[in-house]
Amino acid sequence: MFDIKWIRQNPIKFDDGLAKRKVAPQSQEIIKLDDKRRAAQSAAQTIQFERNALSKKIGNAKANKENPSELIAEVSKSKESQLMAEFKLSELETAINDRLSGIPNLPASDVPEGLDSDDNEEIRRVGEVPSFDFTPKYHFELGEALGLMDFETAGKIAGSRFVLLRGLLARLERSLGNFMLDLHIQNHGYEEISPPTLVNDKTMYGTGQLPKFGSDLFKTEQGYWLIPTAEVPLTNIVAGQIIDEGSLPRRYTALTSCFRSEAGAAGKDTRGMIRQHQFSKVEMVSITRTQDSEDELQRMIGCAEEVLKCLELPYRTVLLSTGDLGFGAQKTYDIEVWLPGENTYREISSCSNCGDFQARRMKARWRDGSKSDINYVHTLNGSGLAVGRTLIAIMENYQKADGSIMIPKVLWPLMDGVKMIG
Repeated sequence: MFDIKWIRQNPIKFDDGLAKRKVAPQSQEIIKLDDKRRAAQSAAQTIQFERNALSKKIGNAKANKENPSELIAEVSKSKESQLMAEFKLSELETAINDRLSGIPNLPASDVPEGLDSDDNEEIRRVGEVPSFDFTPKYHFELGEALGLMDFETAGKIAGSRFVLLRGLLARLERSLGNFMLDLHIQNHGYEEISPPTLVNDKTMYGTGQLPKFGSDLFKTEQGYWLIPTAEVPLTNIVAGQIIDEGSLPRRYTALTSCFRSEAGAAGKDTRGMIRQHQFSKVEMVSITRTQDSEDELQRMIGCAEEVLKCLELPYRTVLLSTGDLGFGAQKTYDIEVWLPGENTYREISSCSNCGDFQARRMKARWRDGSKSDINYVHTLNGSGLAVGRTLIAIMENYQKADGSIMIPKVLWPLMDGVKMIG
């Protein structure tokens, strides 16, 4: 969401930012709508002022024992006029909010321009890609051969894009989630949260999922939405608040199930666990002062990367181009893990700085203690990590020729000393 005053003062800068996202200019149409809103607001205020003056005249007439019937009739007409003016004002305010709600965040100045992921900028590569003396298998080939990854039964129970994990693979997934959560709590200073996974319209709107992306989500008959990521409830913890500077930054983390309809993913990653309707993810969310968000973004990336370093998985970090940037983000880094089965890197974490874009929708602000100023907070979110994709990465990078899977050393205590699945 954008500040309409800022758009009026910076129309060229606003349109230039949208142009980097290949979005048509919007400023002039928005300003025209706002001009109409201002005129309607002025008309409503004028009518209210005139009504107050008439009410005062009625009081004076009664005090002087004069007949106020004509004045009362004028007040009655004035009420009708004010109701119409307020209705028109409300319609225009709704139209502006609807228009602004559908416009993506402006990219940061250092985000590379581009059309899609091909234009992303690689920042670094960490770890050596494993070399096998056999043809590495996909995770689903390994899992099905072990009898521990069951897509057929999941399909019978729920449908396509679901999986049923058994035995040691189910335990490995659970251990991974707990390992990530403990790392972020104990080493990185995040507060653990166990949030609702069903939320209301206002909460989804606050982080930008609604109204634009309703088709990508699951909704219950009772009107609740299943969260696509814990970013949604974690960020909304501060909705409607004015936070004292001394309590910032706030850092939250949660391990939750996530639900996505994958409406735009027809035909993509139909085999295996890469793209599921339901999956587990450890999420990190930070709430910061305006001036601290860029440093916090770099810190968050480091927290996510640390998980992969502990698991000794090769990865690369890329800065997304404007063509690959998410709706609410002004800057995003993706961390991509190496998958030998696919012979390529695949996204396992996405860390974004949303600036004050979400905060304006949520009305989340902070108080500058030195100046007593009140500003919108900056919000950041990142995967730390997607648990299912991390499981996939371990299976494919730690596989052996006989189809067995070694378990990373850091997970042995969580697996009660089990070092291999085979």
